[in-house]
Amino acid sequence: MNKITTTAGLIAIGAVSAHAAVYAPPAGSQQATKPWSISATLRGFYDDNYSTSPRQIRRDSWGFEVSPSGSLNLIRDQTALGLSYVYSLRWYEDRDRRDLSATDQAHQVNAKISHAFTPRYKIDVSDSFVVAQEPQLIHADPGAPLTTFLRSEGDNLRNTVIGSFSIGITEQTTVVLGYSNQYYDYEEEGLNSRSAFLDRVEHLGSINLRQVLLPRTVGVVGYQYEVVDYNSPDFLGNPLIPNGAYRADERDSTSHYFYVGVDQGLTPTLNASLRVGAQYMSYDFSNHPALANLEEDRWSPYVDANATWLYLQGSYAQLGVRHQRAQTDVGFVPGPGGFVPNLDAESTTVYASVNHRIWGAFVASLIGQYQHSTYETDIAPDFSDDYFMAGVNLTYEINKFLAAELGYNYDRLDSELTGAGQPRSFTRNRVYVGIRGTY
Repeated sequence: MNKITTTAGLIAIGAVSAHAAVYAPPAGSQQATKPWSISATLRGFYDDNYSTSPRQIRRDSWGFEVSPSGSLNLIRDQTALGLSYVYSLRWYEDRDRRDLSATDQAHQVNAKISHAFTPRYKIDVSDSFVVAQEPQLIHADPGAPLTTFLRSEGDNLRNTVIGSFSIGITEQTTVVLGYSNQYYDYEEEGLNSRSAFLDRVEHLGSINLRQVLLPRTVGVVGYQYEVVDYNSPDFLGNPLIPNGAYRADERDSTSHYFYVGVDQGLTPTLNASLRVGAQYMSYDFSNHPALANLEEDRWSPYVDANATWLYLQGSYAQLGVRHQRAQTDVGFVPGPGGFVPNLDAESTTVYASVNHRIWGAFVASLIGQYQHSTYETDIAPDFSDDYFMAGVNLTYEINKFLAAELGYNYDRLDSELTGAGQPRSFTRNRVYVGIRGTY
């Protein structure tokens, strides 16, 4: 096998191990010893702000969640196939008491296939389909900025297709061609609806040149081209005010990403990745009077870095940061004479997770994320959002088929847009206890 395949493979093993650790089978499962598994979770919970609303109007509720799931993983000499499905039903006592829809239902389907034609030619294709209400579930990329921090009513759909083709040019050089497609469809429609702010299709093409520099070091030079197409027919703003509203597709944009980076295997169990460059975004809005004073293009930094450490058997730690311009549900910010249209956000996201086997049958997991988003319009002061999320889970493996769990999640949004006629700041506390069976 050539040098590029061997070196990239060392780093890839760490990356795959990190990914497997993040999405590892739950404690007590048998997924690691056979190609398929089925499981079911039953939880009781208390949520003190299930609608992610400001303090003045938030509502709390206790309830229960039922979540069956199944997965299939097949590995052959040259081909690997994975398929999983998770269903979740949550019942809220408060909503049932108020004669509202008392349940939320979510579906998550993930499929992936990887095939190595030869040691130098490999293709990977994956698809992720979600119907959900919580923003973290609808969001496609755990490392990318969240486009909305708020829960959305209804059956909101997101589908992500990702494909890549690796070509080994020489023993030390390979080219990776990639394409991804993300489709978002929110159920709420109408003026200033979730559909108007967030319904879109995103296309992202990429080309990366990878060069072995040292036995555990691969240098990267890359380019990405992105097209964002908003497809809702609805309007944003106030149509009763002259030039006070614009169509959702006025937020269409294209982006060019230029970057260099390195994938570094520091040790057999510690791996890091870094991409640093620039993003050039160009907006496709027309000569609409409401948008006349906005800049049509922007340059901004682009950074994507992460590290994963598998420090003990069954224990890992992960840390990452990303900075880029991204889509947002903020359509207006306060400005001269009222409100000024806003087209996107410049966001910095820091995320971390730890999974640690404390002793024996006890496993603790901790996750955290912080995101700072700035909204710049050039004709109004800059406004920002600061979002923080943290969660802790303690699992006790009763036996190889059954596990008990206890957990807590905290969300907080501090927004300077409170005075924009639509308060955004909120806090949310969730605690749950449950049991999970896996076969």
